[in-house]
Amino acid sequence: MKPPATNGLTARVKTSALALLVCGGVSLGACDSAIGPQGGTGTAGSGSGAAGTTGAAGTNGSAGATGSAGTTGAAGAASTAGTGGSASGLAGRGGSAGGRGGAAGTGPAGRGGTTGSAGRGGTMGAAGSAGNVGTTGGAGTTGAAGTTGAGGSADVCTRWKADRADLSEGTWTGDVTSCTPGDIGATARANALRLVNLYRALAQLPAVVTDPTHDAQDQACALMMRANNTISHTPPTTWTCYTADGATAAGSSNVSSGRAVSSVDLYMIDPGNATTIGHRRWILSNSLGPIGVGGTDKASCMWTLNGTGKAGKAWTAWPAPGQIPLQAVSPRGTTVDMTGWSVQSDSINLANAQVMVTVDGAAQPVTVTQLDANYGSKYAIRFNPTGWTTQAGKTYSVAISNIPTAINYDVQIVDCP
Repeated sequence: MKPPATNGLTARVKTSALALLVCGGVSLGACDSAIGPQGGTGTAGSGSGAAGTTGAAGTNGSAGATGSAGTTGAAGAASTAGTGGSASGLAGRGGSAGGRGGAAGTGPAGRGGTTGSAGRGGTMGAAGSAGNVGTTGGAGTTGAAGTTGAGGSADVCTRWKADRADLSEGTWTGDVTSCTPGDIGATARANALRLVNLYRALAQLPAVVTDPTHDAQDQACALMMRANNTISHTPPTTWTCYTADGATAAGSSNVSSGRAVSSVDLYMIDPGNATTIGHRRWILSNSLGPIGVGGTDKASCMWTLNGTGKAGKAWTAWPAPGQIPLQAVSPRGTTVDMTGWSVQSDSINLANAQVMVTVDGAAQPVTVTQLDANYGSKYAIRFNPTGWTTQAGKTYSVAISNIPTAINYDVQIVDCP
């Protein structure tokens, strides 16, 4: 099929037979220290001396039992004197200190024995010994680090600008007269790849890489497009500079009459492909990668089919959920509002989809169109704003119903001048 003259882009659809058809284009939280166990208080010792007829001294009372650890160990009480004799109670030893940090506890002096009825008064009990020093409480564990918060609009704009800082196309080293494919250079190829991955990142899809074999095939493809001043997915063998590699790439690539780097933006807008939005869908497909990039001074090819990617997303939208630069919706004169917002899926049948878009609770009318199958995804729709345009600072809530699994997401448009 002859490609549309309006956009100079062609994208391919993969059928069940892999034939390719139609044109398109923290802060750390500190935990409290652990608290040590509290000790008990000391128990008083007791004893009695036997009474003597002549007032013999009473026997000494037995020593007080050692107290278990306490916050500040209390001293054991002194034993009392025996009746009729002097009693010298031994001091109870102070309880050992426990507790938070365990301060030393000092037991008070043992109380003196009382006077025997017939003998001499008992002598004063010895002073209680100092309480043992308590064990220091164990240190508290360190709190786990908090997770990093999601980036704000500044982060989105920072990446958007950084990834687009170098959009140079390189210098094509090929030649039509001698049918030499040449190359565009590593920098230009990296620039095109970086733009592809920028759009995929905004759509929460994994990055892809280029494959040298596909790069070379796409160089042969671009040479053919340049030599014949037209683009096609099925170039005839009669074309100037025809090669089998170039023809294979033409049937497996997005093809543009523009240069390799600038064409990535055009693929994402996808003007002139109202029934497919095929270029965009291939770039945002689950299966994309590795890709190839080839170009000349007037035409380029980007390998997109038969990828080994396994992103596995249930659905993908463009503009995607989250923060999206206004400049991604309208990087050039033609905007996504004109070509259509899109939703694609490998597993959710969108055939009867109904779409509602609201801003601050107010409905924004849209026109829904079913897209042809198997362009980067089995199912897809586009919906175009009716009477409104996408604006920076607005959040667009999209609700898609009347399908097996409802789809709901918010798109926040930010300005990244």
